[in-house]
Amino acid sequence: MGDRIHLNTAGAGLVPAQVRRAMAEVLDREAADGCYETEEHYSPVIGEEVYQRLARVLDAPAEDIALFDSATRAWCAVVPKLRLGPADRVWVTPYEYAGNLISLFSLRDRTGCRIEVVPTLPGGDLDLAWMAANIADDVALVSVTHIPSGCGIVNPVEEIGRLLAPYRCFYAVDACQSVGQLPVSARRIGCQLLTGAGRKFLRGPRGTAFAYVAPELRAVLATDFHDLHVARVDSPTGYRIDDHSARSLELAERGTAATVGFNTALTLFEEGTPFDHKDVFQALRATVEATPGIELIAPGTDQSGIVSFRHEHVPAEVIRARLAERRINVWKIVGHHTPIYMAQRGIDTAVRASVHYYNTPDEIEVFGRALRAAVGAGA
Repeated sequence: MGDRIHLNTAGAGLVPAQVRRAMAEVLDREAADGCYETEEHYSPVIGEEVYQRLARVLDAPAEDIALFDSATRAWCAVVPKLRLGPADRVWVTPYEYAGNLISLFSLRDRTGCRIEVVPTLPGGDLDLAWMAANIADDVALVSVTHIPSGCGIVNPVEEIGRLLAPYRCFYAVDACQSVGQLPVSARRIGCQLLTGAGRKFLRGPRGTAFAYVAPELRAVLATDFHDLHVARVDSPTGYRIDDHSARSLELAERGTAATVGFNTALTLFEEGTPFDHKDVFQALRATVEATPGIELIAPGTDQSGIVSFRHEHVPAEVIRARLAERRINVWKIVGHHTPIYMAQRGIDTAVRASVHYYNTPDEIEVFGRALRAAVGAGA
């Protein structure tokens, strides 16, 4: 990387050298010994250890953990299979990710359930008082994004879980941007579904993702186990599925190299020093906010390590490209990825910068100078 500054962990984190070496060793063994033989060699890791490590990270039982190749696929392995009907209500927030909404709209079209958007207070925080006043047993599912990909608000998922606990609804949390960035405990949240990706703040390889699926949610899912078993019949380790565990929801075989790499990333995360992003994030936000012509996209009172913004004259893609020329990674986001909130704000595109433990205040100073130059050059 040299002197490149990576402010795009919300897209994908920088993969550690140990993870790359672990994956290379798998590929080398596959080339020398064969893929099935290599899978058998790593069976203790891919068949058990990775689940145990992820369970500790999520504060959840290992039998409630399933692995996938994307967080959206993890979500779609569960939510579209819920047995709802016209009398059921589904709550979402304005910060819902588009991929999740597509599944929910499909569920609505198939079952006749109603989708309602939880309102926000003027500053962007979710209106918990509205939730408390309107929750009832006809609310079958509540979906909350812990941290949206399009802005840095941290939604109060634990408080919402306590509010929902007395009711019969299932509670789903999209934790793609929070796991690895903030402490995340499925037990404290009280949710029945929690999904996330390995490639972001956990710094695993692309093609790794996971779901925590509580037993009471698995019990109501309509799953064709026969088809799942056929998909794995040629696997030497078999990924043998206990139909009573969350692994029965896994959709396809996983690549051995990616799974071993993800396990290594989880090992590093467990052994690492807890990450406190507040100082470097506050420096990032202050730097962006002080740049002439910039509008922050920062709803809510509790913020994470993600800052999104747009300029009154310079397009997001131009800003991103000019920063890339200076070896600074940010990303252009599009409004339809967080369609409800972004449509309310009239946002089509914006720039997203995100920090992790490898970013420093000195890097933020360099970024600030580069950002001022990028917008000062005009459209």
